[in-house]
Amino acid sequence: MKVLAITRAERYSPHSVDKDRAILEAVTHRLLDKGCEVSIIGEDVVGGLAPDLILTMGRRPETLAWLKTVDAEVINSPEGVENCTRSRLQTIMERIGTPMPPKEGAEGYWLKRGDAVAQERGDVVFAPDNEELEAAVRRMQQRGITDYQVSAHVVGDLVKFYGVGQGRFFRYFYPTDDGETKFGDESKNGTAHHYPFQKEHLRQEVERLAEAVGVSIYGGDAIIRADGSFCLIDFNDWPSFSRCREEAAEAIAALVIN
Repeated sequence: MKVLAITRAERYSPHSVDKDRAILEAVTHRLLDKGCEVSIIGEDVVGGLAPDLILTMGRRPETLAWLKTVDAEVINSPEGVENCTRSRLQTIMERIGTPMPPKEGAEGYWLKRGDAVAQERGDVVFAPDNEELEAAVRRMQQRGITDYQVSAHVVGDLVKFYGVGQGRFFRYFYPTDDGETKFGDESKNGTAHHYPFQKEHLRQEVERLAEAVGVSIYGGDAIIRADGSFCLIDFNDWPSFSRCREEAAEAIAALVIN
């Protein structure tokens, strides 16, 4: 089987360029061991190739448009990647009843750009009150971003989850346990208390969302409240799996082969 692996453009990997490439390379090494013919290219040079299957971390609009034209299976699908943009994701989550943060609250707000995934710190902003929220909205509008989402801050343990397929692979971690962070926003929830919760319920909600979005390799964030209830606050296509890279690479390679 001929497999084309497409790396992610640096602008879509803030503080994660090496980690993102590492998971893709870990998968391709396993595919080579299984007898696949594998090529790796950057998403700025796609086109003119005819593989049997494409593994892509690409997010450029040009990349996604090209992937829609190829006669090959694509993981993750370009439509699924597009569905991970905040506005589309919000609509899907509301439609299927995914546990989400409320719109209003007394602990502050999160403002997130809705037309694309976060590419820089200003794309995701915490505002402690309505006045700061209005100021943050104005700054985002001044950058030319008019599509954005607002949700209330939820107090509880922040967990990061990673998944592959349906029932194949699912892991979650508390980022304050190891201090690994992208923009430092995890500190807003403080050190994790490790509140007990129904782990299988979280997995089911995440996998249900992944299926509705249309991606097979995914990750995101959830907040676990003190009473064990939870809500999903972020979901994205193909994270770096940096906390469980080797396990995830095995699961992704198995997904491709099967």
